[in-house]
Amino acid sequence: MLTDTTDAGAAPGPGQDQTRDPGPGSVGTLDTVLASGRSRALLTLLGPAFVASVAYLDPGNFATNFQAGAHYGYLLLWVVLGANLCAMPVQYLSAKLGTVTGCTLPELVRVHYPRSVALGLWVQAEVMAMATDVAEFLGAALGLHLLFGVSMFPAGLMTGAVALGLLGLQARGRRAFERAIIVLLAVVFAGFAYETLHVGPSVSRSLHGLLPRLDGSESLYLAVGIIGATVMPHAVYLHSALTRGRVTCHDDRQIRRMLRFERLDVVIALGLAGLVNMAMLAVAARLFHVPGLSALTSLEVAHTELGHLAGGAAALAFAAALLASGLSSASVGTYAGQVVMSGFTTLRIPLGVRRVLTMVPALAILALGTDATGALVLSQVVLSFGIPFALVPLVLLTSRRDVLGRHVNGPVARTVAWAVVSLITALNVFLIGQQFTRG
Repeated sequence: MLTDTTDAGAAPGPGQDQTRDPGPGSVGTLDTVLASGRSRALLTLLGPAFVASVAYLDPGNFATNFQAGAHYGYLLLWVVLGANLCAMPVQYLSAKLGTVTGCTLPELVRVHYPRSVALGLWVQAEVMAMATDVAEFLGAALGLHLLFGVSMFPAGLMTGAVALGLLGLQARGRRAFERAIIVLLAVVFAGFAYETLHVGPSVSRSLHGLLPRLDGSESLYLAVGIIGATVMPHAVYLHSALTRGRVTCHDDRQIRRMLRFERLDVVIALGLAGLVNMAMLAVAARLFHVPGLSALTSLEVAHTELGHLAGGAAALAFAAALLASGLSSASVGTYAGQVVMSGFTTLRIPLGVRRVLTMVPALAILALGTDATGALVLSQVVLSFGIPFALVPLVLLTSRRDVLGRHVNGPVARTVAWAVVSLITALNVFLIGQQFTRG
C-alpha cells in the first residue's frame, strides 16, 4: 500500500491553477469553445476518451472475444458489457484528475509519494509498456500479413514506421493526433458493423447472453480473462495526460461544466468500444460455435474461416479492423509510455527513440516465428500485473481534497471506485493464478 507523505492540509499540487494561458496542446478556453456553437463545441470537447478507448479495442481484445464466442457462443456477452461498464468510472477519474490539477497521474504520484514508490511504479509501468507493445505490434503485423501477404517480421517493421508517422502528427497539435486515432477507430467500428449486419448474429440469443450465467470452470476462466484484460494500465495513465491543459477553465464552475463533457466523452467512447467488443463475440458465436470450429484459438484461422463462411468481404473487413486496431494502439501505447517516464521520473527521450526501444521485444517474437495469437493472450496476462499499480494511486489521489479541492470524490464515487478497483484487481489476481496453475 502506498504511504502518503503529504499532509491533508498541504497546498494544492502543481498545475491546479486553472487560469494559466492555454498550452500548445490546448483547444482554447472553455468560454471560447462554447461560443463556437453547441454542435461544434461538442465535437471540439470530445476526443480524449476516444484515444484512451483504443486500449479497449486492441488486438488482445480480438483474441479474447473470438475465443469466447467460438467456445461458448453468446454465453459471455454479459461479461463484455459488465467489463466496459466497470471501465467507465476508472477512465473518468483519470480524466478528472488531469482536468482539475493540470497534472498527469504519474506526476502526482511523484509529487505526493516517496521517491522510492514513484521509481518502483515507473519500473513496473515500463515493463507493462513493453507487454502492451507486444500485443499491438503483433496485431498490426498480423493484419498486414492477412491483408497483403507480408511476412510477419517485415510487417512488424512497417508497423513501427507507421506508428512513428502517427506520433509525428503531435507536432501539428493535439487535435491532429486525436483525429488520426479516431479515423482508425472508425475503421474498426465500420469493419464490425459490416460483420454484424452481414453475418446476422441471433438477436434472441444475444439478449439471452446478457443474462449473467456461466458454464463450468472453463467459462469462468475466460470470463475473468475478458474482465481482467479490459482496463489497461497505460490507458489509465494516459487519460490524465490527454485532458491536462486541453481546455482552460477559469473557475470551479467552468471545471464542473468541463467535467460533464468529459463524462459524456467517456460514456460515448467506451460505449461504442463495448458495442464493438460485443459484436466481435456475437459474430464469432454465430459462425464458429459449431462442431469443428468451437476450439478456435488462432486469429489466422478465424480470418480464413470468415472467408469460407461469410465471404471474402467479411474476411477483408476483419483484417482491416485488426490492422487499424494494431496501428492505433501502437501509437497510443508509445505516447502513454512517454507520459509514464516523464511523469514518474522527469526524464524525457524523443518519442521516436522510445518507439524503437519498446518495439524490440515484439520484433524478437516476430523474428522467432512465435505463435502470434498465443503471444497476444500471454501479453494480456503480463499486463494484469500492472492493474493495481495504476488503479490504487488513481483512487487515492482523486479522494484527496488537497489534490482535487472541491472536485474530490464524494462518498458514493469513492464507494463505486473502490468496488470497481477491488473487483478488477481480484479478478486479475485470479487470472494470473489460473495461468500459472495451467502452465
